[in-house]
Amino acid sequence: MGLPQPGLWLKRLWVLLEVAVHVVVGKVLLILFPDRVKRNILAMGEKTGMTRNPHFSHDNWIPTFFSTQYFWFVLKVRWQRLEDTTETGGLAPNCPVVRLSGQRCNIWEFMQGNRPLVLNFGSCTPSFMFKFDQFKRLIEDFSSIADFLVIYIEEAHASDGWAFKNNMDIRNHQNLQDRLQAAHLLLARSPQCPVVVDTMQNQSSQLYAALPERLYVIQEGRILYKGKSGPWNYNPEEVRAVLEKLHS
Repeated sequence: MGLPQPGLWLKRLWVLLEVAVHVVVGKVLLILFPDRVKRNILAMGEKTGMTRNPHFSHDNWIPTFFSTQYFWFVLKVRWQRLEDTTETGGLAPNCPVVRLSGQRCNIWEFMQGNRPLVLNFGSCTPSFMFKFDQFKRLIEDFSSIADFLVIYIEEAHASDGWAFKNNMDIRNHQNLQDRLQAAHLLLARSPQCPVVVDTMQNQSSQLYAALPERLYVIQEGRILYKGKSGPWNYNPEEVRAVLEKLHS
């Protein structure tokens, strides 16, 4: 890959300033008006399921907002979205991925004829894991007409990054074995579909702008549905609506 174009550098600089202002203002408001800011964060947490997640109390995650780790993660996600070129109806990137056995393959290899393939990008983040049962119900209800694939990407809340208390203790992946080991944790949730991992170059995560989690439906190499980026807008029920329309 070559160096980013000058226009992209300018966009990155602008996003850097936006995120920096957001964090500084958020931190100041959290000090001056803690109750009001916490209510706003809780309202956002309702969309991700964090407020209903029995494994986390408010004190496990609200104090992490506007921290240095929060700044770097949000900046990474915003920068990634600048290079998002996928669009509904467009060609689905045929990225390399790795099976849990270590065998390398490509996303398109999981497509079967003209059956839709649901791509579920994520890691062991609280929001992804909390909605994993919803995803499993999709598989149970639509496995006769569609195929499903979980693509495990880099950690959104690594224990050495933007960490939540009481979350799984998974550090940022330093090599492929780290990522494969983390992905094996999903097997305890009986995903009922293949699980693969992104390469250490994060190719699928970047080309699909999937960090921290995202859903796609592809069919015959084209993007049929492009979900909004998580955690706030990660919604398996939107995929259900797409599959029900195809089934009707």
